[in-house]
Amino acid sequence: MIGLMIILLLVLFLPFSVKTIEHNLEIFLFTMGLAAATISGTMDRQLIEKAVTDPINITLAVLAAGLLAKWFKAELEKSILWSSRFLSPRLFFGLTVVFLGLASSMITAIIAALILVMMIKVLPLDRRSEVRFTILACFSIGIGAALTPMGEPLATITISRLDKDFFYLWRLIGKEVLPAIIIYGVMSMILVRPIVGKKALKSASLPESYEEIAVRSFKIYLFVMGLTFLGHGFEPLIKAYVIGLSPRLLYWINMISAILDNATLAAAEISPAMESGTIKAVLLGLVISGGMLVPGNIPNIIAAGKLNITSKEWAAFGVPVGLVTMFLYYIVLFSR
Repeated sequence: MIGLMIILLLVLFLPFSVKTIEHNLEIFLFTMGLAAATISGTMDRQLIEKAVTDPINITLAVLAAGLLAKWFKAELEKSILWSSRFLSPRLFFGLTVVFLGLASSMITAIIAALILVMMIKVLPLDRRSEVRFTILACFSIGIGAALTPMGEPLATITISRLDKDFFYLWRLIGKEVLPAIIIYGVMSMILVRPIVGKKALKSASLPESYEEIAVRSFKIYLFVMGLTFLGHGFEPLIKAYVIGLSPRLLYWINMISAILDNATLAAAEISPAMESGTIKAVLLGLVISGGMLVPGNIPNIIAAGKLNITSKEWAAFGVPVGLVTMFLYYIVLFSR
């Protein structure tokens, strides 16, 4: 347990204090995942096979989207710019955040994040607006993807554990998720400014090389593999100190999904014996906090890596947004 606690602290703090780790976050999390699984004794053939195979579909999606973006770069840029001008930039920002949040439950969170990156690369944003728009959109994508088992692994595992139908999560948390997506859209209209400054994005002028696309895809593979090891490695810690706690405590403790795989946490915590209110609290705690830090969700790591957003930049805006959202939903869930 002491070893796992140390790894947890390292994962929490080293990306913010060591630049080498910050720029190689995927490799760092992969290493920490190996260490956690080894120390906890959960490293076996079944886990290795799972860690090797789980990232394949995600990696192929990232690779395919990268190639399509390279081949159809000009057409995509024209379409995005035309839409932003036709609607007015701020309205475009808000509608984009809402659309990606809702669409992620059907097109997957990964594809939604890749579409977001394509958009941001050609929009006239200063650095602050770029970071804010990315984070708000990733919050929206992360919670929206939880509405169906197609959106992300957390939803798939939850439906499987509870043996429910495809639209169960829509009925369970849809009333809470939809207002949050709209709020993130409104926030983007207010906080994101279409200004071209000295630190505006410059990467839209040159297409990526095939080498860059391949390296990014490989890093995503390592990242997902690392999260698989990390999540399973922390299972003894979760079972010893988390399972059996009250829904109010679980809601806040699930902020650890900002650095751990929320699908693994859902698999460990959710049980068919739970009341629907408890399941709702667990899920909302997991999906909301997933947007607070870069490792919290696959969309975060894709967008941060592609747009060179540092862990500090993400946390400076993502943590306050996540905490405020968590607090508001705590009141909604537990003050009735």
